[in-house]
Amino acid sequence: MRTLLDLILATACAGCGAVGVGWCADCAATLMRPPMRVRPRTDPGVPCWALGRYAGPARRALLAGKEHGRRDLAEPLGLALADGLARLRDDQRPLILIPAPSRRVAARRRGGDPVARAARAAARWLPDSRVIPMLRVWWGVRDSVGLTVGERQHNLRGRIVARPGSGTGSEIAANAEVVLVDDVLTTGATARESVRALDRIGVPVRAVLVTCSA
Repeated sequence: MRTLLDLILATACAGCGAVGVGWCADCAATLMRPPMRVRPRTDPGVPCWALGRYAGPARRALLAGKEHGRRDLAEPLGLALADGLARLRDDQRPLILIPAPSRRVAARRRGGDPVARAARAAARWLPDSRVIPMLRVWWGVRDSVGLTVGERQHNLRGRIVARPGSGTGSEIAANAEVVLVDDVLTTGATARESVRALDRIGVPVRAVLVTCSA
């Protein structure tokens, strides 16, 4: 049923509604520019980059993937992430992509984690790269929609942690570039807590790359 729904929905572009393609070339072009540096109000302590603004086709595509089951968008959004990463990375070093975590109830409702799906698609385009989902959201975290900057910080403080078995990050090569990836950067609270959680297990994050900045 999920596969059938994907095929039906993918007949219209998620960005503009054009019939016959799931993500048209014009909409794809909005996320294929050089990444822009962004400075969220909650500083994660590492450089933050975004492929575009959270508006127009990009916003509609992310909402379609998160709220309307458009799993087919993982590949084109992953390609856009790969293009951005290729512009930022040092090709001489292995690349580790760590998806920002989502609440388990949200992931179940969405039929999986769209951020992790896009990250895996991006890694397939890039040499010497892989995805390691090392983070999870602990209990007690509310949906962040409608929360102020301070409320978002309080909501997440100490509640993003390393998954059991992540240990000290020994599976990551010492010379690896570690990039935290997410779909939307709003206040920076999720990025900051994710960077802190990774730092606690000895995994230094080089940068944050998101599809869109709000």
